Amino acid sequence: MNRSELMGVFLSEVEEQLQLLEREILNLELQGESPQIIQSIFRVAHTLKGSSAAMGFEEMKQLTHEMENILDKIRNQYLPVTQQVVDILFQCLDHLNGLKKEIEQEGATKTNVDSIVHQLQQLENRLEENFGSEGKLSADERQELTKWICKVRLSDQCEMKIARAYIVLNHLKNYASVISTEPDLDSITEEAAFNEIACIITTSLDPETIQHKLGELLDVEDVKVTPVSNDSLDDLTVSLTEAKKDVQQKNKNPIKSEKEGKKIGQTVRVDVDLLENIMNLVGELVIDQTRIAQVGNLLRDRYSTDETIDDLEQISNHFNRIIGELQESVMKTRMLPIEQLFSRFPRMVRDLSRTLNKEVNLLLEGKETELDRTVIEEIGDPLIHLIRNSIDHGIEEPEVRKKLGKSPKGTITIKASHQENQVVLTVEDDGAGINAQKVKESAICKQLIPAQNAEMMSQQELINLIFLPGFTTAQSVSDISGRGVGMDIVRNHIEKLNGLIDVETRLGEGTKFTIKLPLTLAIVRGLLIKLNNTIYALPMSCVIEIVRISKKEIRSIKGQSVVKIRDKVFPLIRLHDYFRMPSGKTNAKNVFIVVVGLAEKRLGLVVDELIGSQEIVVKSIGSYIGQVEGVSGATILGDGSVALILDVTGVFKLANNLKSIESEVTDDVV
Repeated sequence: MNRSELMGVFLSEVEEQLQLLEREILNLELQGESPQIIQSIFRVAHTLKGSSAAMGFEEMKQLTHEMENILDKIRNQYLPVTQQVVDILFQCLDHLNGLKKEIEQEGATKTNVDSIVHQLQQLENRLEENFGSEGKLSADERQELTKWICKVRLSDQCEMKIARAYIVLNHLKNYASVISTEPDLDSITEEAAFNEIACIITTSLDPETIQHKLGELLDVEDVKVTPVSNDSLDDLTVSLTEAKKDVQQKNKNPIKSEKEGKKIGQTVRVDVDLLENIMNLVGELVIDQTRIAQVGNLLRDRYSTDETIDDLEQISNHFNRIIGELQESVMKTRMLPIEQLFSRFPRMVRDLSRTLNKEVNLLLEGKETELDRTVIEEIGDPLIHLIRNSIDHGIEEPEVRKKLGKSPKGTITIKASHQENQVVLTVEDDGAGINAQKVKESAICKQLIPAQNAEMMSQQELINLIFLPGFTTAQSVSDISGRGVGMDIVRNHIEKLNGLIDVETRLGEGTKFTIKLPLTLAIVRGLLIKLNNTIYALPMSCVIEIVRISKKEIRSIKGQSVVKIRDKVFPLIRLHDYFRMPSGKTNAKNVFIVVVGLAEKRLGLVVDELIGSQEIVVKSIGSYIGQVEGVSGATILGDGSVALILDVTGVFKLANNLKSIESEVTDDVV
């Protein structure tokens, strides 16, 4: 591999390790000192030190080496875990993220890490002074925290040795602290090459009790517990080294594994551009699949007695099934669990709540929900804005919550789930809720809407004013809020993704934002409609409902058509007028209305005919034609013709009088 290839592998590994580091430091702060968490953080620092040294990034190596020093003393119980330790570990994480960004952008690091390294060294010295003389435990503490080497040998008849070893370790942790183990169970790939594990533990129990407890477990053949000197950390290192050699010697098994010769790696890294190209090719196959099916139907009508048509139909059906499975497989390669996005939020919530002196508990649900990587990248900023908004404006201060009879700690719940061909994201808090009256007063004060229009708005319409550019209820400008930038950004991002956002709120109880997004942006479900004799496609993710109404039910306000559907008033637009084409059914008594949504807004489209829904492959129009208002792309239909895909964002822009129409709808009209 050349250096550019190595750099790609290195950066991917650093990204994974830093995500793990952030998660484990948060766990350390929430759960307190835990040998498993400390060991996991140590392993991350050790991995980053080795890979950065191999690539020649001295600053990253220096910082992770110093982290190793302090973590090694913590895991061997020579130093305690304090809030200072957690805070400085977060600072180390921030520095490592900064170094990674420099490497990505410039191929080298420029930031000097002497300051943070000095802080780590000072912290280590300060903790040693407070915790014990010269970093050693007192005589009483040494007596209480006796260290032992515990060797457990499993039976040769044990069929799942690694799983059994995990059970042994978990059982051991019930009455002892496991400082380190050899071998590392996470690194073992072959069952047959493993039958013994050694651990350094601290416990107040005597060795006979430990041997008895472990010896009662299934598949445990032998247990040996020997003392370790507490005089120095070097003794522990020597003891573990000797145990490691012993275990490695006993774990050598002459019986060859059934999987010997088989490649260990079950995953491969694939360049994103290659996946995009494969997705485009699958899109072409989906188009051909639709065309073959349509041609087969035409031939069936024309030559119904020809047996060859039956063969063609069988081939077509098999082709459809294969293409469907191929499409599903390729789509899965583009899918990522939303946990990758969710992992950013705990640290952000922690820092922001501390800044605002609020207590916030973050709940994440549905982290396994998968979403197209491009959608995940785009939805990150909107979710961050919603979370910051919930903490800043939603969750009350602890004293206020106590007076209201609430728990002093507020809760923000973020959920992800699949719903048909969409993913649904919700951000919910148990805070103060949105005061519609204050929203109205703020909007009028900032001259975002005329006062007379605001008086005629419903409660939900007033709440939706929070999405207006420049809107804010904050009294002063801070680093967190007050600049009038936030919810309009949320709306704009969701609009670009052809998504919807709804707000539910109860004063004094909390607010819930619900976002609905398409699973992918490459192949989408589309509703085919006809305007005159031309077929267009609408993304199904933007279609709220389809209704057929009598022309008599359509009313007009200042020349703009509106219709009332289940007690809600929707402005209507005829795309024929914007595309300069005549209506296809001028004599029909009834009309089809397709209600589409964009973020929190709704609009009714008058269409001549509904053809049905099908999967459509989104194709760019290209630079030759350029940007067309109201059109986002094109797709190829089964008969080979091209259908334009309507851009709902552009359609709303075409209806440029929409806001004034919505605000002027009165009860006497409907």
